[in-house]
Amino acid sequence: MVCGVTDEQRVEACLRRWQLRRDGPPRGGVMATVYPVRRVDGIPAALKVQQVDEETAGEPAALRVWDGHGAVRLLEHDPDDGAMVLERLDAERTLAGVPDVHRALAVLSQLLARLTSVAAPPDLRRLHDVAERMLAQMPGSLPRLADRDDQRLVRTCAAAVSDLLPVREDRLLHWDLHYHNVLAGEREPWLAIDPKPLAGEPGFELFPALRNRWGEAVATGDVHAAVRRRFDLMTEVLGLDRQRAAAWTMGRVLQDVLWEVERGARVVGPVHRAIAHALST
Repeated sequence: MVCGVTDEQRVEACLRRWQLRRDGPPRGGVMATVYPVRRVDGIPAALKVQQVDEETAGEPAALRVWDGHGAVRLLEHDPDDGAMVLERLDAERTLAGVPDVHRALAVLSQLLARLTSVAAPPDLRRLHDVAERMLAQMPGSLPRLADRDDQRLVRTCAAAVSDLLPVREDRLLHWDLHYHNVLAGEREPWLAIDPKPLAGEPGFELFPALRNRWGEAVATGDVHAAVRRRFDLMTEVLGLDRQRAAAWTMGRVLQDVLWEVERGARVVGPVHRAIAHALST
């Protein structure tokens, strides 16, 4: 938020700037609020007002590169405060609502294949920097884990990431494509929203879809087999090197565990442990 300006003042300024009118109640998230609006020509759109940080700063650049191909289309952007006008999608229909998780995962994987097929624009955060930051943070976080098996798992994840350096970082990554971040559209049946983009390797993209809809993995009675089935589907659709994709997924486990340790966690959570074990055995 601009210093001294309330959220409501910011929204009103956007409505005036782009000649928009409200068209329903807003939907709020952790980082952003989305307001249904109509443009001056009556076409429905969505005004997204969010905090701009390291993760969200590259969203407009990524959406411009994708230009609506597999992702929501960017219509307007204010570079000063990060507000955007986007095409309107159906916020009530997400891939999380598709009953068959593997059908939903196939759709998500096909979107990822399209999104990561394009070159990253300049000045995005880079996966190499993210990886080096994790490796530098790991030794100080390790003693905070109470269980030696958890410490061993973190070391295994860190070793997997270290073996991947230097990073091939020319592809545009979404970073957070899970089932709730794919909405139904009119131009295409499904479109991705809310990228936290960076330049890197597509193997770094698999983790959110592996860990989401976790209850359905548990319900199979064999969590490790369920994780591997999801992993196999995604790597096949994206045409990825399985070994590198598994190592990058271990890196995503490491990233999450380090965040949780910073927030006071003393153990590795069961989901992270299960995914790491499934892909390292």
